Amino acid sequence: HVQLVESGGGSVQAGGSLKHSCEGSGFAFSVYFMAWFRQAPGKEREAVAGVDFDGTRAYTDSVKGRFTISMDKAKRLVYLQMNNLKPEDTGVHYCAADLTDAGHWRRFSDFRVRGQGTQVTVS
Repeated sequence: HVQLVESGGGSVQAGGSLKHSCEGSGFAFSVYFMAWFRQAPGKEREAVAGVDFDGTRAYTDSVKGRFTISMDKAKRLVYLQMNNLKPEDTGVHYCAADLTDAGHWRRFSDFRVRGQGTQVTVS
């Protein structure tokens, strides 16, 4: 069964930290591009961070210097460490996976494997 299961959402005050985890199963995790997206209330879903199987990372400008994406292939986990959180980071955060690369990862609709989402609220 192909799936992604996220954990790690929650509520924090501005300036706080959270760490997402996403576990993949049912597909060749070690060769996939893994990404995190988020959707704020009333806004379109946007790409946040991505990591390729070779370790290449990509971030949207608004999170550079604050968020770090990483993966543990042996455990089939991808992480998103979020520091210095801001109210504009609030939304549902989604994990996604597909055979793409750091040059073509910004559209959620292009990812065939998607998690169910986890809520992040920053006040």
